[in-house]
Amino acid sequence: MAWFRKEKKPRQPRRERLEIPRDTWEKCEACGHTDIRDKFLRNLNVCPACDFHRRIRSWEYAGMLLDEGSTVEVGSELRSVDPLGFPDYPARLKRALGNAGDSDAILTVAGLLEGLPVGIGIMDFAFMGGSMGSVVGEKIARLGQRCLEKKHPLVIVCASGGARMQEGILSLMQMAKTSAVLSQLSERRIPYISVLTNPTTGGVSASFAMLGDAILAEPGAVIGFAGPRVIKQTLGQDLPEGFQTAEFLLEKGMVDQVVHRKELRDTLSRLLRHMTGRPAAAGHAQEN
Repeated sequence: MAWFRKEKKPRQPRRERLEIPRDTWEKCEACGHTDIRDKFLRNLNVCPACDFHRRIRSWEYAGMLLDEGSTVEVGSELRSVDPLGFPDYPARLKRALGNAGDSDAILTVAGLLEGLPVGIGIMDFAFMGGSMGSVVGEKIARLGQRCLEKKHPLVIVCASGGARMQEGILSLMQMAKTSAVLSQLSERRIPYISVLTNPTTGGVSASFAMLGDAILAEPGAVIGFAGPRVIKQTLGQDLPEGFQTAEFLLEKGMVDQVVHRKELRDTLSRLLRHMTGRPAAAGHAQEN
């Protein structure tokens, strides 16, 4: 009889299935260590396993160095154009703007670093490999001019594959333009500190990156002009182990200090206060 038979009904799951967002986990490019994204962010995008310094965006770097609420962008209206009619360059610029934002390959800002007014330029490798075009040179020149007028120290965080070939000689001219502004800062005894991150190569390393009154570098950063393959073919011999790394250049005297990202803000503050003779601001006393 029907009432002795138990009707089988599909069982409903007692719990809803929760999907983990794709960006929850991140993997270190150097050692392959996988961890939650928040852990990388809390560690300033330094791998907690191998201490590899991963690339970060320019605005993130600015937030790491400058006092909260003190940042003012300089030269935000500047945009790259196609002066030479280089094939596919406008399309690449459009893609770069969509992927990396509208600050071109460098973000130039003014702000306070532990209460000390500074001008900071931060290159962004996500925008066409941080290549130096006319906009990069012009932004650095304008920021340098602002530092000259206000007598504020200048800091540039470098990350670049070199000059932007799509702008030809106009790109190479930026090496002279930026060097001229830095020369004026030197004449007025206004400090300029260069921070080299991974990678700093080509025309950038051959100009403003290596002209700092103090040159700092992140651990493991690749720094040089030509690539190791080209150098090896030119010299016809094997290169030393660790060639073109920040530690190798420190040993050879081309870099003044290799500084962990966690210590960079404090190191810059101490150096700039020593160079300018300004005491620590209230609430930012330096520890001995």
